[in-house]
Amino acid sequence: MITVRLYTNVIKKIILSAIKANKGQYSYEELVVDGLKILDMMRNVGCKITIEGKENLKDLKPPCVFIANHMSTLETLVLPAVIGKEFKVTFVVKKSLLKYPFFGKILSALNPIPVTRENPKEDYKIVLQEGLKRLQEGISIIVFPQATREITFEPSKFNTLGIKLAKKANIPAVPIALRTDAWGVGRIFKDFGKIDTSKPICFYIGKPLYIQDKGVKEHLEIIDFIQYSLSKCYN
Repeated sequence: MITVRLYTNVIKKIILSAIKANKGQYSYEELVVDGLKILDMMRNVGCKITIEGKENLKDLKPPCVFIANHMSTLETLVLPAVIGKEFKVTFVVKKSLLKYPFFGKILSALNPIPVTRENPKEDYKIVLQEGLKRLQEGISIIVFPQATREITFEPSKFNTLGIKLAKKANIPAVPIALRTDAWGVGRIFKDFGKIDTSKPICFYIGKPLYIQDKGVKEHLEIIDFIQYSLSKCYN
């Protein structure tokens, strides 16, 4: 069975990497390589993978804020690999993820920005404060403005947190449109659902945007980019 075979290999990889991370021996380069290996695992079970727009990062100096929609666990595992080792990145993540067995150790090694998703005002303060610290260290930040994973992209649920962080730090925001619903949402374990190889996996990286005024125009441009890119992947 495809799903069992894939997750067996992925979980083995996560456990081995988590053991190294727990010992402080897990490098960022290894994280990127692991992400590429997981993408290869998806290809090997029959998933079609499209990655476009990496040329938009060619002349961009880190750090920056990557702003993406959020569909499944897959992008958390592979986005550093998709973006490339030239950009050391971390995530804004739900605090509870850091308590996950094994996977939490890997995330913790990235020194992410944990939020509760329960108090938007408090989360906003944390992301700005901690985000600026990471950015000053040259670490780019991946923000998923949706409160939770959604198969359907709904602009009304896409907040402006990433835009505000980029504006505050005076750095570019880079949109990423992704479709990863080939990696399903599970009934018992939400992070591990059925693998559907009939669904393409797509990552589209947009051009960097420099935030002007309150960032309303750039926020709408990111939404338009994600909607247009997803329409390509669904057709």
